[in-house]
Amino acid sequence: MKEYRIVLLKGDGIGPEIVTEAVKVLNKTADLFDFSVIYDEADLGGIAIDKHGVPLPEETVAKCKAADSVLLGAVGGPKWDTLPGNLRPEAGLLGIRGALSLFANLRPAMIFEPLRAASPLKDEIIKGSFDIMVVRELTGGIYFGERGREEIDGIKAAYDTEMYTVPEIERIARVGFELAQKRNKKLTSVDKANVLESSRLWRETVIEISKEYPDVQLSHMYVDNCAMQLVRNPSQFDVIVTSNLFGDILSDEASMISGSIGMLASASLNDKQSGLYEPIHGSAPDIAGQGIANPLATILSVAMMLRYSLDQPKAALAIENAVNEALNVAGTPDIYTDGMRKVNCCEMGDLVCEKLVKI
Repeated sequence: MKEYRIVLLKGDGIGPEIVTEAVKVLNKTADLFDFSVIYDEADLGGIAIDKHGVPLPEETVAKCKAADSVLLGAVGGPKWDTLPGNLRPEAGLLGIRGALSLFANLRPAMIFEPLRAASPLKDEIIKGSFDIMVVRELTGGIYFGERGREEIDGIKAAYDTEMYTVPEIERIARVGFELAQKRNKKLTSVDKANVLESSRLWRETVIEISKEYPDVQLSHMYVDNCAMQLVRNPSQFDVIVTSNLFGDILSDEASMISGSIGMLASASLNDKQSGLYEPIHGSAPDIAGQGIANPLATILSVAMMLRYSLDQPKAALAIENAVNEALNVAGTPDIYTDGMRKVNCCEMGDLVCEKLVKI
């Protein structure tokens, strides 16, 4: 029997609630598919600030490096908004990505049939369905570039620097091409090469890497046009690969056309394919502790973990099927519609477990 060591970073706000339900589903899946999981917990974000004085303790880094994979709930909240940037919860998230060399962020966006009515797009725009994978470069670009503040002729100014190297672009491009090979063999590279020098290097490098993947159809799109096309004709996309900043924005847009940000999972991977898995929504402090959070994005993040880091693709598919079956009968308050049974966070976790079957 295979055994996996998973670190749980429950984090802040609704994080502990949704991770608890995801663990419940993972345990049931492990029983069905004959593997075992050993859990360890560590602190990240606001809770780490409260307990250790920093958003990313060294102990957390050490535990995550020793694990097969990491499951994160959410970080942040108004309690810590007045702290300096390097001491805010979000600094812990950036720090763990860097510490684990998590350079590739995978964010799927698709329509679950029971939630079709929740999408803000009309049926004639969705054209039946869509299934998009956004591949976001995660450890370079403007979020990690030189930044600062200064005064110019007595006027306050601030700057952030966007920089990419060829190796950084090459490795994220390869992730995009390899994913496209396993899907519909279409890759859209998104940049702003008509304006930004960093985007020109991005496009040149992606074109060069494309020669290694002649079976994948490569196209290029400016980021503003891509933002428009996602709401105009999302079914045209298969895999999108883009920079840190653009990927942050576009993946959130893609999540909303799927019907609810509470449904979207993500994976952050390194060269060894071990990674950190998390829902893309925030910590939702306004509903924390009420038991009404939607755990499905976290549960679907577990499915991604099983597929990309733990080599359990059948178990991953079983969870995805169970989520779809659960949505046929029930929804948490954020996705509830007429005809559904309204359930709380814990009840949704139980329902997904009930619908799990071995493939």
